Amino acid sequence: MAVSAGDTAWMLMSCGLVNLMTPGLAFFYGGLVRQQNVLTMIMQNYVSMGLMTIVWIVWGYSLCFGETKTSYIWGNPASHAMLAGVENDDGSGGEGIPGTVFAAFQGMFAVITPALMTGAFADRVMFKPYLLFILLWIHLVYYPFCHWIWGGGWMADEEVWDFAGGIVVHTTAGFGALAVVMALPHRKKLEPELDTDPHNIPFVALGTALLWFGWFGFNGGSALAANEQAGYALINTEISASCALFTWLMIEWAHKGKPTLVGACVGAIAGLATVTPAAGFVYPWAAMVIGILAAPWCYFLIEVVKNKFDLDDALDVFAVHGMGGYLGTILIGILADDRLGGPDASAKQFGKQLWGATFCAVYAFVVSFALIKIINLFMPVLPPVSHLSEGLDASIHGEKAYSQKDNSQNGTEFSNPLKAASAV
Repeated sequence: MAVSAGDTAWMLMSCGLVNLMTPGLAFFYGGLVRQQNVLTMIMQNYVSMGLMTIVWIVWGYSLCFGETKTSYIWGNPASHAMLAGVENDDGSGGEGIPGTVFAAFQGMFAVITPALMTGAFADRVMFKPYLLFILLWIHLVYYPFCHWIWGGGWMADEEVWDFAGGIVVHTTAGFGALAVVMALPHRKKLEPELDTDPHNIPFVALGTALLWFGWFGFNGGSALAANEQAGYALINTEISASCALFTWLMIEWAHKGKPTLVGACVGAIAGLATVTPAAGFVYPWAAMVIGILAAPWCYFLIEVVKNKFDLDDALDVFAVHGMGGYLGTILIGILADDRLGGPDASAKQFGKQLWGATFCAVYAFVVSFALIKIINLFMPVLPPVSHLSEGLDASIHGEKAYSQKDNSQNGTEFSNPLKAASAV
């Protein structure tokens, strides 16, 4: 196979961009939780970078992109164990990049997908069961869908399309997160005086910036080459995020009377998640439509559906990622243009996309719900009351994000520098 220096350079850069997204997610989620649990949230994201990469190297890549003869669920785990022979792998579909680069790029997706779920069950999962949950989940949910759609599996044969992860990443994580939320008790039952205000909004803005920046590699890199499709995927990513951000602000302003920075950040993420499955399959005008639709769709799910059913999805992972990815997947059947190298919009394609997204949603929910319930039989998933009172950072990890300082003028203690500054 002839290797293109340009394609390879772009894909190497895309690896770095996608890798940056997990720390970005850690800051985004970390700013939204309470100050006594911020390190726990960041740790849950960072540990995914360690554990998921190890599993990916050992056999994860083979389960996703190995030979399909042995199983309808996974690829053959022996195909590229420890990435052996991956340099000769032609399963990427890209003709100008080394197999090692393709394996590295796809490994970044495997890292961030389980980390996306952490925002939903923030403040109420112990570290050991969390590790076991994501280890099992990646094998039973992420790897199968990655293999079925991107690894030449049966969903690809059924012509279900997903450019960069609407099904494989966002729908699996979003509905998996919903299952965990519904399997665990509401935080108000654990902490009657629950405070859900973000503790550090600048962290949220910083995390959004890192995610948005990384998403250019997430979507643009999914073309697997430095070509026209990559260009469309990149500009469509910017368009959808920008349109969703502004539309969300206008909706929030009209609904609540004030446009907020947190709302702008969540709106941008909604636009990014929703355009992901279609990024390389649509023209810019369609990306604008996707962004404008993503904002009211996700906003309604948060403000109406979540409240009506009292869902304790702490950071709205289901509404933004799960349902955003779901919407973007089915919009392929309405907005895609085959001149860009993907499917063409039609009633038949719409039906295939709707079926694929719905099957993924149901599968991810059922398996995730069963997993967390089974794990809870063998070890307590919920922290004890003493841990909640002390804060998960100190009780689980023995660390605190902010040092305690006495304010000599008024005798008040501030553990959050933002609150201390506001009192001066």
